[in-house]
Amino acid sequence: MKQRVLGTGGLAVSEIGFGTMSFASSYGEAPGDDEAMAVIRGAFDLGVTHFDTAEAYGPWTNEVLVGKALAPMRDKVTIATKFGWNIDPVTGERGPGLNSQPDHIVRVVDGMLQRLGTDRIDLLYQHRVDPGVPIEEVAGAVKGLVEAGKVRHFGLSEAGAATIRRAHATFPVAAIQSEYSLWTRDPEPDVLPLCAELGIGFVPWSPLGAGFLTGKIDTATQFEPGDFRAFSPRFSDEARAANVALVDLLKDIAASKGATPAQIALAWLLARRPFIVPIFGTRKLSRVEENLGAAAVVLSAEDMATIETACARIEIHGARLPEAVLQFSYL
Repeated sequence: MKQRVLGTGGLAVSEIGFGTMSFASSYGEAPGDDEAMAVIRGAFDLGVTHFDTAEAYGPWTNEVLVGKALAPMRDKVTIATKFGWNIDPVTGERGPGLNSQPDHIVRVVDGMLQRLGTDRIDLLYQHRVDPGVPIEEVAGAVKGLVEAGKVRHFGLSEAGAATIRRAHATFPVAAIQSEYSLWTRDPEPDVLPLCAELGIGFVPWSPLGAGFLTGKIDTATQFEPGDFRAFSPRFSDEARAANVALVDLLKDIAASKGATPAQIALAWLLARRPFIVPIFGTRKLSRVEENLGAAAVVLSAEDMATIETACARIEIHGARLPEAVLQFSYL
């Protein structure tokens, strides 16, 4: 698989990465560790070298899983993880809201290194911007961790343009991670142009719309207990019935390219900007193989224009996340 570079510091990663949140409980009951590790290692065998986790996934259990799965190939991959929620660094108990106090960041990173079984974190994101802590203090704390050799690169997740600019002025930001796909285009007006201006990479999470853009979900789909989609406004019965128009578009484009809807959705992201590295998540190795096939799908300028024209006629129904989570985005 080809590589792309995130930021100006030379962080080279596979052009498509693998997000491991699906092995936590966000999509219902998580699979066993052996099954999950087989998929993660299978992704590596298929060319993925960039893997994404977070302390909040579990909390903690996902970092342990990723560390175990990637231990045999640690020096051949890059690992990203995230801090920022109010998780006790000793007990792992999750409190209300956020916590990006500098001393807290330093403490949680030591725990991350232990759980991941590594001596450095390749890309450390602030998971959500903490309005109670100036971003300059957050960037300064990560700078200290970079100087100590515990972290290689600094990232922000779901941050607004003004915050990104301020953080970057304090310490170079390598990557921004935010939700971005054909049905969630919030980063386009401000964040993506700023990334281009400052030389910052962009890592779309949920590039397949939490599975909806694959065409495998319809109004008859029943979600498992604990699956966040059961409570997401965009996955209500009414929203799914309306949003299928976008899936129909993807199916039409896919048929003309000998591809699948998922591959078209990912290929569209790859074609948008050369600094975009989407990370998808799945529990099935067959889906990993399918999704990575997107790298071989070529969308011409005419194809991209056709998609844009068609999308302009499609109204996406439902907020992308529940309000309790959305309140922490684009601060």
